[in-house]
Amino acid sequence: MIESVAFPSSRLVVLGAGAIGGLAGAFMAQAGHDVLLVDRWAEHVEAINRNGLVIDGVRGPMTIPVRASTPEALEGPLGGVLVATKSQHTIEAVRQILPLLDQDSFIVPFQNGFNEPDIAELLEGHGLGGMTQVIGSIPNYGGALLDPGRIEFVHEGAIQLGEMDGSMSERVRSLAGQLSALTEVQLSTNIWGQIWAKEVYSAQVVFSALVDAPIHETLGVERYARIAGAIVREALEIAEANRIVVEPFNFFDPANYRPQIPEDTHRLLDNIKHAIWLLKKDQNTGYVFKKKGSGIWWDIVYRNRPSEVRASNGKLVEYGRRVGADTRLNDRMCSMIYEIESGSRSLGLQNYDELEAYAAEIGRALP
Repeated sequence: MIESVAFPSSRLVVLGAGAIGGLAGAFMAQAGHDVLLVDRWAEHVEAINRNGLVIDGVRGPMTIPVRASTPEALEGPLGGVLVATKSQHTIEAVRQILPLLDQDSFIVPFQNGFNEPDIAELLEGHGLGGMTQVIGSIPNYGGALLDPGRIEFVHEGAIQLGEMDGSMSERVRSLAGQLSALTEVQLSTNIWGQIWAKEVYSAQVVFSALVDAPIHETLGVERYARIAGAIVREALEIAEANRIVVEPFNFFDPANYRPQIPEDTHRLLDNIKHAIWLLKKDQNTGYVFKKKGSGIWWDIVYRNRPSEVRASNGKLVEYGRRVGADTRLNDRMCSMIYEIESGSRSLGLQNYDELEAYAAEIGRALP
């Protein structure tokens, strides 16, 4: 039986103690910050409290003591809350803690997806400040939850962080200082543009999950990278049709995804190769990684559960439809993922063949 946890507003709650939330919470706790990991998987919570969070991967093996709790044991008022659940569980997770929030609380969607507007709407419906109590973020590092209390740190990457109105508040600077215990934190005055950038870029990550193969056999093959590039180009056009200024980040420069001539396409393919290198460059540690693909691949193949595509890239398609943008390639790709999840389609290179033919049919192939 886990005891109730009274939680002063000066502390940070990390809601979702999987790879992204677990790594952030553990390294902040190690640096002396007052952090509580919260997860509905009781066995995971018990393992963390008993043994600490066991981490291996790009930084080598370590065990970090950090407090953990299940959601029902929380007491308010809560201060800062990092929501690090899978994107499709965001609303359920935030709704559960709404009674524990007050006007001084703030929520940080620390995950994939376009969750900021939905969270703001929930807050407003509860009589709170809506978007003024939301901080946007992009965690660009990667990992995997292996077993209760065990996480794999898969790749390094910075965190982008910013107030939704573009201001540089004391709370966002303070949070950046805490999160810098894990990795570099880059403060942004256009965090919504960076969130869009991550979702545009991740269209090629979704593409890679159509095949049960490591990334060098998917995006690392020029023929397949060309299809992925066409999908990302369309995603970028969806963002631009929504009047979003898409920001570049470590793995992604939107300027490369507007090829007009074959030479532009070759530069784009070089950019994709460089992104693969960045993702893999820290993995020469002698450790044998279990997670060999994206988080979407991990959910489908390793966890045997629905991925967060509907709540992330599926939403990008919805944004495109609302403004009349061409969404056909992204829509087809997302539908293929949904069919894989339902068991009506198999993983395999035949999915790339189908998308390649479809891109050529609708005139969306790269030059």
